Amino acid sequence: MSERDYWLGFSALPGIGPAKFRKILKEFGTAKAAWGAKKSDFSIEEYLKQLKEKDVWFVTLLDEDYPQILKEIKNPPFVLYGRGQVPDDTWFAKTIAVVGARKTTQYGREVTKLLTTELVLNGFTIVSGLALGVDAISHLTALENGGKTIAVLGCGVDCCSPMENFNLYNSILEKGNCIVSEFPLGMKPTQWTFPARNRIIAGLSQAVLVTEGAEDSGSLITAKFALRFDRKVFAVPGPITSSMSKGPYKLISKGAKLVTSAEDIFKELKTPAFAKALAGKQNSKVQNATKDELIILKLLENEALHFDEIIRKTKYKSSQLSSLLSLMEIKGMVKSIDGGMYGI
Repeated sequence: MSERDYWLGFSALPGIGPAKFRKILKEFGTAKAAWGAKKSDFSIEEYLKQLKEKDVWFVTLLDEDYPQILKEIKNPPFVLYGRGQVPDDTWFAKTIAVVGARKTTQYGREVTKLLTTELVLNGFTIVSGLALGVDAISHLTALENGGKTIAVLGCGVDCCSPMENFNLYNSILEKGNCIVSEFPLGMKPTQWTFPARNRIIAGLSQAVLVTEGAEDSGSLITAKFALRFDRKVFAVPGPITSSMSKGPYKLISKGAKLVTSAEDIFKELKTPAFAKALAGKQNSKVQNATKDELIILKLLENEALHFDEIIRKTKYKSSQLSSLLSLMEIKGMVKSIDGGMYGI
């Protein structure tokens, strides 16, 4: 067996993480020598057969096709398991994690779909965690727009967690994308595996975008890892009346870049946008405007109006109008002006 096979063997043993494995290598020199010094009934040969039977591939830090961007973080997985397509360097030329709340609002769902669509149209690979809510929306939107997406699991790649996303799990594989994890076959998710997964999501991404989340949202852990890895963090402001806006606002207060359009991301990452594609999307936004959005557009057609004046003219509740205007700003339909004014 090769040295990388012994690395694989250690990755399947409980309690062997990147830090402990480094100590083992330092003590024994090679994984093969360390394996020979220990007593275990675990069969690497049998494990390799199981991987083949389940169509699971793996790469180690020894391999050239291990993602270079992931090598740059502290404590990268020494073995990365995968199902589906093995991603090459082109996948990582432009990668962004899109993460957020599991329990989303209508605003959060629309914003996630809108921004993910424009990111995919501009060649970004979408990285997320296959969780309910924002994660699932970002993966699905990438697939719907013919883009690339990588799902990072907090369990073995032969497991789907949560099971509610089983169809999405299969769609990711069927459409030539991939699912990865540092955890061995059959590993079930636990409380500690999700932060470990979040570090990989951040590690595979040049930037992290948080579209919606509570103040204690797990997506903030991904953002913290991104900052630790010197990666960009973007956050979408939402209605101040919504508890699901507190996560993004917390990130913004700590230095995350406020995002009101995909263009904000392109400028920060110095990514040239495909102007033609974006112009087409911009026109379709107005054509596909909802009844409420058309009412606002008509009001602002000839002049900018104050938030209070819009309430007076439309009779909308303050919270309803706040959410509506925030979403329209994300879509590029209206713009916020100083002093609570809004215009087209």
